[in-house]
Amino acid sequence: MSRKTLLYGVLCVLCVPFVFPTWWMVTSSLKPVSEILAFPPSLLPARPMLDAYRQVFELQPFATQYWNSLYIAAVVTLGTLAVSAPAGYAFARLRFRGSNALFLMILVGLLIPSEVTIVPLFRIFHTAGLTDTHWPLILVPVLGAPSVLATFIMRQFFLTLPKELDEAAAVDGLGRAAAFWRIGLPLARPAVGAVSIFTFLHSWNLFLEPIVFLSTPERFTLPQALTQFVDAYGGPMWNVQLAAASLTALPVLVVFVLAQKQFVEGLAHTGLKG
Repeated sequence: MSRKTLLYGVLCVLCVPFVFPTWWMVTSSLKPVSEILAFPPSLLPARPMLDAYRQVFELQPFATQYWNSLYIAAVVTLGTLAVSAPAGYAFARLRFRGSNALFLMILVGLLIPSEVTIVPLFRIFHTAGLTDTHWPLILVPVLGAPSVLATFIMRQFFLTLPKELDEAAAVDGLGRAAAFWRIGLPLARPAVGAVSIFTFLHSWNLFLEPIVFLSTPERFTLPQALTQFVDAYGGPMWNVQLAAASLTALPVLVVFVLAQKQFVEGLAHTGLKG
């Protein structure tokens, strides 16, 4: 047996704990509840059924909730990039007194748990009349910890670019803004990909903020909607919940598969320079 074959065999074994939960979620969504709870459990449904997927859209305005999560995640991703990319470039390229202290102070924001700030944020948005709207779910991530982490990743990437690029841009008559837009940002595609993926995932999976700020089912996002699939006695409808969870996980898998190369490359550059 060659070393390559052995390596592939080990990798296949190691991926089982990561792949099996997804496999069980999707296959169980095609089973009746009695088969899901049967012992010993089965890896494949005896008779696949799509009734659970039909009930997902009948019991909740799931299509509207799906759209809510999709557009909020997209807006948050674009907003985070709009804030973090220029900020990361400025911290990497502009040297001024106190820049390191300012950057360290910004990073401290990552140490503050969201549970600590949720009550003050609720009072602020309630006073502004923005509760039960999607504005808190957009503004809090764009101006909060996700943008801080994104700024750190962008800064670390821009530090890896040679300073000769800035000198060449200055010789060509480009200012800082033009150099960032025409040179820095195109070269930062791996970092942009990494920031886009983890920002999209963070917004897509956000749970605490929606249950605090939203109260109308038509405005719910998917993580909050998943908790609403219960029977008349308040018990979980397992097959329906798993069907909804399978539909919820689909965009996440698609985004990661399409951009995993940029994600890995972007994170690989974050620790090269300080």
